[in-house]
Amino acid sequence: MPSQPSNSLLGLNLQELTSLSLESGQPAYRGQQMFDAVYRQKIDRLDQVSTLPSEYRARLTEEGWQVGLPAIARKFVSSDGTARYLMELSDGETVETVWMPEGDGGEIGDGSEAGDEIEGGASPAAFRRATICVSSQVGCAVNCRFCFTALLGVKRNLEAGEIVGQIAAVLRDQGVEPPRQRVNIVFMGMGEPFLNYDNFMKSVRLLVEGVGIPESRMTVSTAGIVPRIYDFGREPVRPKLAISLNGSNDTLRSEVMPLNRKWNLADLMKAAREFPLRTREKMTFEYVLIAGVTDAPEHAREVVELVRGMRARINLIALNPGTELPYRTPEEDRVAAFRKILVAAGIPAFVRRPRGRDIFAACGQLKRTTEVAPDSESKSTLSS
Repeated sequence: MPSQPSNSLLGLNLQELTSLSLESGQPAYRGQQMFDAVYRQKIDRLDQVSTLPSEYRARLTEEGWQVGLPAIARKFVSSDGTARYLMELSDGETVETVWMPEGDGGEIGDGSEAGDEIEGGASPAAFRRATICVSSQVGCAVNCRFCFTALLGVKRNLEAGEIVGQIAAVLRDQGVEPPRQRVNIVFMGMGEPFLNYDNFMKSVRLLVEGVGIPESRMTVSTAGIVPRIYDFGREPVRPKLAISLNGSNDTLRSEVMPLNRKWNLADLMKAAREFPLRTREKMTFEYVLIAGVTDAPEHAREVVELVRGMRARINLIALNPGTELPYRTPEEDRVAAFRKILVAAGIPAFVRRPRGRDIFAACGQLKRTTEVAPDSESKSTLSS
C-alpha cells in the first residue's frame, strides 16, 4: 500500500537524521539541528532551517528531501471550540485530527462563528491546555458497528511521520508550543493504533524526544488487540492505556464489536488484569452506551463484575448520532442510571462530554466528512 515517501524528514529519529548528515559529509551535530527544526520548531520547509548551511539545504532539496508535513485541506470549528482538521497526505489520502480546547467552547477560538472554516490559530495568551485526537490509519479495519470510521474500511497504515505530522500541523495552526504549554495527545482518531503498532510506538518516542510532549500526557485506545496489549506493557516509554469495552458480555460485545469473536472478553480481561500499571495509574475502560442495546442496568452490573478488584476507571460515552448508523443515543436518565450502578460499586465512572458534534468531530463520528452537521447553522468554505 502507498505510504509517506521515504524522503520525508518527519518520521526520522535523531540517529537516522545524524546518519543522513554523516552520509552527506556533514558533521554529526547537523542531525540534532534538523531534529530540533523538524520536531521542536515544526518547520514545514527546508529553507526555514536557518542553522544548516545554505549549501547543505540546497543539496537536501536537490536530493528530493522534504519535511513531509501534511496539508490542512479543510478545517471546521464547532460552537464549543473544537476544531476538526481534514489532513491531506502526500499520496492524496486524507485523515482527520481533532483539537479540543479545555474549558468553555471558544476559549482558544479566534472569534469565528461555529462551524466556520478559519485560518490562523489561537491566541497563546488565552491558552490553558488542550487535547489533540490523532489518527493512526486511513480508515479502520476493526469494523465496530457504532462507529462512522468503520464505514470507510481501511486503506493503509500511517507512517510515524504522518502521525507526528498531524500533531505538528495542528500545533502550528493553533500557535501552541509544548512543553511550555500543556497539550494532551489521545490516539483515538481514525484507525486502530495496535494494528499499526511499530509506527504508532515510533511516533510516541518522537513526540517525547522531539516535540516535547511527555508520555504521561498521552493515551492510546485499543479495541482489544490482545497480543499487542502484552507487547505494550513491556515498552519502556508508553502512553496510558484505554480499552474499548462497549459490551458487558460476549454475545453483546460480539454484536457491536465483531473483533470480540477473535479475542473474547475472557482473553481481553486477562490481558487487562496482567497489564503492569505504574504507580497511581488506573486502567481506563471506555463504554459506548447505545439505546436499547448496551445501556440496561443489567449491563452495568455485568461491567462491575468484569472490572471488580482492578485499579480501573470507566469512561461512559453516550453514542454520538448519525443517520448512517442503525443505533440511537440513550436518554440522559439512562446514562445517569448506568453510571450510578458503577459508582455504587466503588468504580470511578465518568460521562464523557461530547465535543464537536455539530462538525462531526465527536467520538465515533470521524469519516472524512466534508460538510458540517445538517442541523447546525454553520457554514463551510475551502481553506486557502
